[in-house]
Amino acid sequence: MSKPDLPVTRIAFTASDRPEAQEARHRLVQRYGQAPETEARVVVALGGDGFMLETLHKHIDTRSAIYGMNRGSVGFLMNEYSEEGLLERIAQAERAVIHPLRMTTKDAAGEVQRALAINEVSLLRQTRQTAKLRISVDGKIRLAELQCDGVLISTPAGSTAYNLSAHGPIVPLDAKVLALTPISAFRPRRWRGALLAHTARVKFEILEADKRPVSAVADNFEVRDIVEVQVAEDRSVSLTMLFDAGRSLEERVLAEQFSV
Repeated sequence: MSKPDLPVTRIAFTASDRPEAQEARHRLVQRYGQAPETEARVVVALGGDGFMLETLHKHIDTRSAIYGMNRGSVGFLMNEYSEEGLLERIAQAERAVIHPLRMTTKDAAGEVQRALAINEVSLLRQTRQTAKLRISVDGKIRLAELQCDGVLISTPAGSTAYNLSAHGPIVPLDAKVLALTPISAFRPRRWRGALLAHTARVKFEILEADKRPVSAVADNFEVRDIVEVQVAEDRSVSLTMLFDAGRSLEERVLAEQFSV
């Protein structure tokens, strides 16, 4: 984690559809001005964690640093909302650089689609029947058959989100590992997942895909009726998030492990 060297006068404000977020954006633009989002070095995102993910995806190509302020229901990835001293807060903020997962899917019709996931890639059953999956890591089959509601692979930044709800491990940002976590595993019932090197290339094959259809989701991008999914970290893409001094993302992830 490092302090950013950013010209904080070039700020763009963006907000979710929530009334309180829109109202906050209006007040902040009046007070601090508004740069075009495509030219801003810092984008201030007003909303919850879902909107933070949307904003990060939107600015993958612009490489703007994203500073979130909580105007939503969940704010793990957000800073506290305050209109006072915003330029100073941004100037003193700590930087977290994260790399997303790249998901490549092939569906039953043979169509290939690709998407990036900042939090996780998840595979989920589409019907009442459990999914049957085969999991390979770096070309070697590690689990010949997993019967489950689904499975997910999470980045460290996303390990406190869906992964944690599925009883997966919280992963420190600098651990250089990915969390592979089953969702309601039926067979083998005792399999609790695995920690993989961040360089791992994971392949999921859907067994009995016609009878047991499965969808794949990269954050909020869904592909249905898949037959194969490949996932790997894409280190050619870097996303920068800014957090108030003393409230870094590393600190939040560590604190989450001791929450009761």
